Amino acid sequence: MSVNNTELPSTPRDLAPLLLVPGLALVMLPLVGSFPSWLTLTVAGLAMGMMIFIMASGLTLIFGLMDVLNFGHGAFVAVGAYAATMVLIPLKGWLEIDSLLLNLGVLGLAMLVAMLVTAIIGWAFERVIIMPVYGQHLKQILITMGGMIVAEQIIGVIWGAEQIPLPLPASLRGAIFIGDAAIEKYRLIAVAIGLFVFVAMYLILNRSKLGLLIRAGVENGEMVEALGYRIRRLFIAVFAAGSALAGLGGVMWGLYKETLTSAMGSEIMVMVFIVVIIGGLGSVGGCFIGALLMALVSNYAGFLAPKIALVSNIGLMMAILLWRPAGLYSVGRRGA
Repeated sequence: MSVNNTELPSTPRDLAPLLLVPGLALVMLPLVGSFPSWLTLTVAGLAMGMMIFIMASGLTLIFGLMDVLNFGHGAFVAVGAYAATMVLIPLKGWLEIDSLLLNLGVLGLAMLVAMLVTAIIGWAFERVIIMPVYGQHLKQILITMGGMIVAEQIIGVIWGAEQIPLPLPASLRGAIFIGDAAIEKYRLIAVAIGLFVFVAMYLILNRSKLGLLIRAGVENGEMVEALGYRIRRLFIAVFAAGSALAGLGGVMWGLYKETLTSAMGSEIMVMVFIVVIIGGLGSVGGCFIGALLMALVSNYAGFLAPKIALVSNIGLMMAILLWRPAGLYSVGRRGA
């Protein structure tokens, strides 16, 4: 008697959202009309999207794994950017030297300091502010928004209320030319860092024991605790990691704008929340695609129709939600 082994049918992977970014870029090529202009706009949009993704990824990670609506996420963006000045300002002379290796070394140190500071503050924020309101979304919104307002005032007390200039390092100023297309050097660095962060997050969450434990803890924390793992410590680490990503994004955004203000966190939060909603609450992959889409649409709209550029992000969000009310990838959708 032979036994016929059959496999369970696999869930088809949802590829439609993956086609949106290349599809949008190809559709815009004939509308822009000039290949050099299109290439410049596209690379600039991808770089901007990567920076927004880094800031938004921390928020979507915290919500997806911990079910916490952290409206104070922008405070970590601002604190990270200002913490980086503790390295960038004292070592300003090194940044003026036209040496790519030296400049990247200083930037790397500044980013590490920003991530360390925001991770520590995130740990304390979770312990003191978030822990008493787990499972209470309305209280989370109110208390975290209050935290962001307080953080802005504290930044003003420590670093002053005036804007702080944050010029790019000498080796990252200017652009490289591909034919007639000018591509800013810093934008290429931003694309590389954004891709690294996305790949690292994907591998950790989907290909590591740590990611398995975190995802299992989300589904059934009591069972994971019964197996001997301290799931609360894992969740605290997730919150600290999300805060560190916000700090990293703050440094990159500050260098992109070349100036810092205490209100930069609250200003960027509108874009961050639009990206999280477009991508699907809790989806890192959706957040990545949503950030690239939003930045590209904003860049193309600014070039083709400047008057509608300010509302292009809202229009994109409406179109995506009409297509998929839960976002590109909801947490329950395959491929998220």
